[in-house]
Amino acid sequence: MPRQTTGTSITGHGVWHPDNVLTNDELVAGFNEFVRRHNAAHPDHPLKESSSEFIEKASGIRRRYVHDKTGLVDPERMCPNIKDRPEDQLSVQAEYAVNAAKRALAAAGRHGEEVDLVVLGASNLQRLYPALAIEVQDALGAHGFGFDVSIGCSAATGAAQLACQAVRTGQAQCALVVVPELTTGHMNWRERDSHFIFGDASVSLVIEPTAKARPGSWEILSVEMLSKWSASTIRNNRGYLDRCDPETEHDETSKLFHQQGRKVFKEVVPMAETFIKGHLAKHDLAPTQIARYWLHQANGPMNQLIAKRVLGREATREEAPIILDEFGNTASAGSLIAFSRHNADLPAGSYGVMASFGAGYSLGSLLLQRQ
Repeated sequence: MPRQTTGTSITGHGVWHPDNVLTNDELVAGFNEFVRRHNAAHPDHPLKESSSEFIEKASGIRRRYVHDKTGLVDPERMCPNIKDRPEDQLSVQAEYAVNAAKRALAAAGRHGEEVDLVVLGASNLQRLYPALAIEVQDALGAHGFGFDVSIGCSAATGAAQLACQAVRTGQAQCALVVVPELTTGHMNWRERDSHFIFGDASVSLVIEPTAKARPGSWEILSVEMLSKWSASTIRNNRGYLDRCDPETEHDETSKLFHQQGRKVFKEVVPMAETFIKGHLAKHDLAPTQIARYWLHQANGPMNQLIAKRVLGREATREEAPIILDEFGNTASAGSLIAFSRHNADLPAGSYGVMASFGAGYSLGSLLLQRQ
């Protein structure tokens, strides 16, 4: 089979996260105090306390970076404290994107004014318009065009694919992918089964023609996307119509992140296995020929099972690295952060798969080879 390639490469990447670390023990202390107060006031509807052991067993998460933890551990607040900024100042989520973008551009040896496309992908957007990508474009001094992408936890790989296609067709010469996941703002911190899941972080990629790439870059051989409607397994119903129904406008249970975790696990694992194997089959590659799988960092047991089913055996931490223990679930940024943190040791010629799967359902993967 002739070698397939998009003729584009990832020439730089960078990760940024806030300094605040929230450990499981800190999170549980605040949550359990909330539960005790709730149960004292509502003895007929008691809630169950959480524990660090429960969190680590269920998810593999030990800590996470957060924008603000004072509000998260306050049993009366249970929400991050993030002040609104004047409209003439850089928005919080755009700031996340710019911080990661500067690191990716430095790694690629590029400057903001060389960028002619900004694609911003995130599971949640701070606002609908003006597009955050255009704000990032302006802050970096970039040219060309910018737009936002939101397809749940596949937003980052989706943004990377759109940037790749633009470079491949000649619409852009230096495309910037930015993934500012400020996820703690959409969490229901009063819900035991998910109060520990998310953390805040940002990641960025620079994508250019392979002909311009330096040795050590990652050539994008091909990209794949798939979506399948799932009505209620993973949802965030927050939107501009929230105030329009007086009966539900203050209903945080439905307006914040919620999921049917066990159902998601059972449905996503075989779907992701089939999706990744199908992508490799188009290149006549066996799963064992892939040196590294940078999988979506949603849940440790889920990642381990998907890797096992793809490889036909247990995967090592080197083959399928986990960043969940440090970062928590960073929504769509997870697979890109895993890539950025765990690729430098691979020699030229190595294959890697960057794959994500999230609400929708949506799945995305990039097949990469080290140059």
